[in-house]
Amino acid sequence: MSGSFSFRVTATDGAARCGAIDTLHGKVATPAFLPVGTQATVKGLAPEAVRASGAEIVLANTYHLMLRPGAERIARLGGLHKFMNWPQAILTDSGGFQVMSLSQLRKVENSGVTFRSHLDGATVELSPERAIEIQRLLGSDIVMQLDECSKLPAARSELERAMRLSLAWAERSKRGFEGMAPARALFGIVQGGDDAALRLESARALVDIGFGGYAIGGLAVGEPQEVMLRMVQEVAPALPAVQPRYLMGVGTPADLVEAVAHGIDMFDCVLPTRNGRHGLAFTRFGPLNLKNARHADDPQPIDPQSRCPAARDYSRAYLHHLLKANEMLGAILLTTVNLAYYQELMARMRAAITAGEFERLRAETRATWSRGDAPVGSE
Repeated sequence: MSGSFSFRVTATDGAARCGAIDTLHGKVATPAFLPVGTQATVKGLAPEAVRASGAEIVLANTYHLMLRPGAERIARLGGLHKFMNWPQAILTDSGGFQVMSLSQLRKVENSGVTFRSHLDGATVELSPERAIEIQRLLGSDIVMQLDECSKLPAARSELERAMRLSLAWAERSKRGFEGMAPARALFGIVQGGDDAALRLESARALVDIGFGGYAIGGLAVGEPQEVMLRMVQEVAPALPAVQPRYLMGVGTPADLVEAVAHGIDMFDCVLPTRNGRHGLAFTRFGPLNLKNARHADDPQPIDPQSRCPAARDYSRAYLHHLLKANEMLGAILLTTVNLAYYQELMARMRAAITAGEFERLRAETRATWSRGDAPVGSE
């Protein structure tokens, strides 16, 4: 275990970077994908299974844990790592995404956000300072500032208002974070929607404030992939090369590869777990819908070459049966398949960057996806 938070880049290939984050709860190799454990659990999987997938860090959510079971209760029970039996690193989102996703249940003011709890209707307040305090109580290794995430498309005036409010909250979050243990890091969040000028203004102001890492938020919220990637391409070079860059809420395997090509180090997304629960597997041949009737008599596994037992040792016919019968094992196995594939993809990108072969990997991965699902007996 390390005594303080640190980040170092170990290799580059073009704009793509390979590196390592040191935290009190261990090292995180980058580029890294964070499984989403919103309510102190990655849905459907025991922590041991999440670790077995290759994950070295998970994400949990400030807003949801504030409501249930409560940050003070988790602190009394030994902190979030002990509470959820996850001894490795944890990043906690600040609740900014819920400012957008729960827009019918909240009121945004300069002081912070007032929510009407989606659980019982109770009024709860989340200020930048309270968001930092909750994350301190949880014991997060990486703490996120409170921000306002705007759904796209939106008028420029609305994007600018939310961006400037997020900057004001960033300054307050930084002050609230002062005095916390050096083993933790506070990340600022770049906002500005799909407006490159606003994004760059936000990034430069955050760098002036000074954070342990920088996130790009407010993307993958309704805009096309090319818009998202254009914003990443504009913003990433404006962020310090010596600190981690985190693209929040992204994405598909193709999003990950393209964003790594633009210099992003960290990602989180619900897609691998949510899609797994609904019968969609991510594979090296592209997405595979196991609910499709064509799999009902198919004896082959999802991928006979996979290192993941769930992808290698169960027939597609059996997985199809589990899904049709609404047996929870089907969702568990496909969630396992998806997290393993995401972690394998990140590991392959790290190895390719280190070897100076990222562009070859990028091209080969695209070609394999475009070729589609492998027929019986192939590869």
